[in-house]
Amino acid sequence: MTSLNLLIGVCLAYVAFLFGVAFVAERAGVRGRADWLLRSPLVYTLSLSIYCTAWTFYGAVGNAARSGLEYVTIYLGPSLVIIGWWWILRRLVRIGRSQKVTSVADLISSRYGKSNTLAIVVTIMAVIGVTPYIALQLQSVASSVSIFSSAGTDGVPDPEVSRAGGLWIAVGLALFTVLFGTRNLNANERHHGVVIAVAVEAVVKLVALLAVGVFVVWGVAGGLSATLDRIDASALGTWQTDGSRWATLTLLSATAFLCLPRMFQVMVVENDDERHLQIASWAFPLYLMLMSLFVVPIAVIGLEVLPAGSNPDFFVLSLPLSEGREGLAMLSFLGGFSSATSMVIVATLALSTMVSNHVVMPVFLHLRQGGATQSGDVRDVVILSRRLSILGIIALGYIYFEASGGSGALAAIGLISFAGVAQFLPAMLGGLFWRGATRIGALAGLAIGFSAWMFTMLLPSFGPGAVLSADTFENGLLGLSWLRPQALFGIGGLDPMVHAVFWSLALNVTGFVVFSLVSFPLPLERLQGAQFVNVFDHSGQARSWHASFAESEDLMVMAQRLLGPEEARLLFERQARRQGRRGHLPEPTPDFLQTLERELAGSVGAATAHAMIGQIVGGSAVSVQELMAVADESAQMLEYSSQLEAKSRELSDTAAELRRTNDKLTQISLQKDAFLSQISHELRTPMTSIRAFSEILRDTDGLGPLEKTKYASIIHTEAIRLTRLLDDLLDLSVLENGQVTLNRQTGSLADLLDQAISTAQASEARRITIRRRRLEETITLDTDLDRLAQVFINLITNAQKYCAASDPELRIEAARQGDTVFIDFLDNGAGIPDDAREMMFEKFSRIGAQDSNGAGLGLAICREIMVRLGGDVTYLDNTGGTAFRVTLPQKLAMAAQ
Repeated sequence: MTSLNLLIGVCLAYVAFLFGVAFVAERAGVRGRADWLLRSPLVYTLSLSIYCTAWTFYGAVGNAARSGLEYVTIYLGPSLVIIGWWWILRRLVRIGRSQKVTSVADLISSRYGKSNTLAIVVTIMAVIGVTPYIALQLQSVASSVSIFSSAGTDGVPDPEVSRAGGLWIAVGLALFTVLFGTRNLNANERHHGVVIAVAVEAVVKLVALLAVGVFVVWGVAGGLSATLDRIDASALGTWQTDGSRWATLTLLSATAFLCLPRMFQVMVVENDDERHLQIASWAFPLYLMLMSLFVVPIAVIGLEVLPAGSNPDFFVLSLPLSEGREGLAMLSFLGGFSSATSMVIVATLALSTMVSNHVVMPVFLHLRQGGATQSGDVRDVVILSRRLSILGIIALGYIYFEASGGSGALAAIGLISFAGVAQFLPAMLGGLFWRGATRIGALAGLAIGFSAWMFTMLLPSFGPGAVLSADTFENGLLGLSWLRPQALFGIGGLDPMVHAVFWSLALNVTGFVVFSLVSFPLPLERLQGAQFVNVFDHSGQARSWHASFAESEDLMVMAQRLLGPEEARLLFERQARRQGRRGHLPEPTPDFLQTLERELAGSVGAATAHAMIGQIVGGSAVSVQELMAVADESAQMLEYSSQLEAKSRELSDTAAELRRTNDKLTQISLQKDAFLSQISHELRTPMTSIRAFSEILRDTDGLGPLEKTKYASIIHTEAIRLTRLLDDLLDLSVLENGQVTLNRQTGSLADLLDQAISTAQASEARRITIRRRRLEETITLDTDLDRLAQVFINLITNAQKYCAASDPELRIEAARQGDTVFIDFLDNGAGIPDDAREMMFEKFSRIGAQDSNGAGLGLAICREIMVRLGGDVTYLDNTGGTAFRVTLPQKLAMAAQ
């Protein structure tokens, strides 16, 4: 029996071996050596095997034993994505290179206007979404250690040993990741050590799984024919599929392949040449096929050979132990250990980069405000934040491991994480292919979809009564039956996993599309949208430098001009120390030139930086494509300039509008003063007449009847004049305050005009000839006829008063267009001067100097009445006189009241 101490010793030796491999690869990368290996498509393809974690190594067999061939979907999704690399992965890699993105959060943030708020949201979601996955790795390693410690003959890990060992495994993985993953500060540089170590682990886990499979088929089952016979005789030999689960699992695995932070790290950030995708498009599916080749035989033989109740997730480990093959079991353990550690290393490295770049550093720089006072300030903070982030992320995984009991099926835990990171897909693909996608839409979609995922999948994974009460499962949140976690909106009967994925993604996509359509992108969002959607028009093949005749002194001079003397000196000294040189100038290696290009790109743009370095390296001329890229960046700057000019014009127009408004207010103020003066005069004149003639009647004796009648008539006339003035003021005030109640009636337009003409002619001594076309007036109106008559009377009275023609004439013409009625009042007078038209409907305005009897309220009252009736009164130009048009709906809408 393999002792626990020996197992720990083998693990430590294996870890030391990985450290050695990583260290050698890092040194070779810094010195620009072994590029044939470090930048080879083989290493890139093997690094993609980070997708195959402990879930795939252990859990695929368990999934097959429980659900048959459903485990194939976990391999099918990534295979479809990598085979179709030309449409999505090629675009992702090109954008990653051209935009210098370092993570999923950086990609989404950069697409939507480089919004740090969006980056923080994606970072938090990624940490929460990957937490169950880290718990899965802890559970797999802890359980495999437990199987060894309990002799492993029954294939059942000891729960107490598993939970006790989980803490130490978490601590060990955390320390291992801190030492292994935070030696390199610059997230834009290639982590050659990490990638080579992952590639080595890919080989180890593949060899381990194939070795166990070969042993099971030819050492336990008795050969290939006997194995196939056993498979046919078992329950797994029956082809049974659930279409909804197969489709959902295939979608989830494909989405996770694109959106998992660790996959983005190795697939996009670590990509040196997008042509590697072409080889990976067939090599990686081949790797997955080999990883899944013996899954069914191991599951079938394990169910037959091992005792009932054995955990099928660990058949890969339990079968060799049960047959006394401890060496093979140790190899199998190392395969599972490799699967877990490689995932934890790369996932926490990617997440810690996201946390430090998008959460810690913005807060640090905001608090410092003045910036870093020394060159090492920021570096120390970044390294410390990444190390603390790694510890915190693994601690979250351990907390989930403890809270969930550490006893769930590995596949179930993995699916929870897959569904969580799948919420990035709408914002990611929408940003790649739809220029209309906006930051608001992305935020809304992410928030809605992630909340739905937590409510329908993450929180229920702890079980009833842990986070969500049993009553919530049964009756819904807050007692609302349509808010049940596994029957959202009252739709039940679905598989819980299918239900959660469907609703979270459906709500995510709906929120993303709707809020993108109703919101307007900022200028930088529109520019970035064009760069992402048309990335192949704005960038060429991924560029890399090769050392030639470049002189470090020339590069230093150029860097000083762009970055400043002090910053350039620090950059060159730092690179020289990394190369192990004792001086201030590094060798112009490809890695150094790429680093310098990235630094310069922050000041002058990527295309300009590349072109400037290209001029120095070997003295080569700048290509037409590079000049076009520089021109493209210049065009972006011109677009910004144009936008600033447009804003300036808008401000000028606004200022001009404010000046016009101020002039109008000044005129209104002057008219108000004139009105107050006029109204004082208008009130004082009748009051004076009434007072004078009433005193005559009171104090004079011997007045005859004719004289008394004369004076009484004067008093009566002046009282009527005073009353009319006060009525106009009151009427206008009521109309303006919206306190008027309309008396809706039905009547004929012809009858209403007859009434208005009779009233107007009775009140005015001056006569005017009125011409009408009665046939056009056969229109039935449904409105406030009294108020409309008041408008007609006012317009007719104005024509009688102010038409200066020797033979005054007024034409009244009516017409109907649809449900709208037009009544025109046209006289043959001189018209209204141009300078008076703008103000003539104001309440203190009088049409001209001849308007000495009115208070300037008539047209203002007409305008207010027509607004209340749902219409308008306007002045008509070029009619040969004074003309007003009354427009109103034939039937008064209720809203007008």
